[in-house]
Amino acid sequence: MRKIEISTSATIYKDISELSVEDNKLMHKAIEARKKAYAPYSKFNVGAALLLDNGEIVLGNNQESAAYPSGMCAERVAIWKAGSTYPNMKIKKLAITASSTITNVDKPIGPCGACRQTLSEYEINQKEPFKVLFMGEVGEVVVTESLLSLLPFSFDSKYL
Repeated sequence: MRKIEISTSATIYKDISELSVEDNKLMHKAIEARKKAYAPYSKFNVGAALLLDNGEIVLGNNQESAAYPSGMCAERVAIWKAGSTYPNMKIKKLAITASSTITNVDKPIGPCGACRQTLSEYEINQKEPFKVLFMGEVGEVVVTESLLSLLPFSFDSKYL
């Protein structure tokens, strides 16, 4: 038997005002996207903004369906839009924010498991980590230097 220890690190900022100018701008773009989410069933709005290495910012928000839960998360909407529009561009940063019309979302909301899996494939394929920033509607912002730090023991094409 062999035991290993997995560790990760993140920086936690008090709120969006503590972020760098570039990160603050990206998070505001995610907030803009969040406000356009279509979430009439969950009442939980999520926005995502991807900064690409060509300077483009690609937005995504969650999209629900009456056949709930067959909608799509904001992060995957953004990553697939970036992949189809800018197929050879690397991702530098991803900002995520969430709010609810039912409750105050004051804790950072990271990507769900399905989004972590999808996003990890992009990070692995580009052979370069990208920064991930996430928050609720207000309050603390968590920043990691790599998506893979959120998904230890990731599954990718080398297992197929």
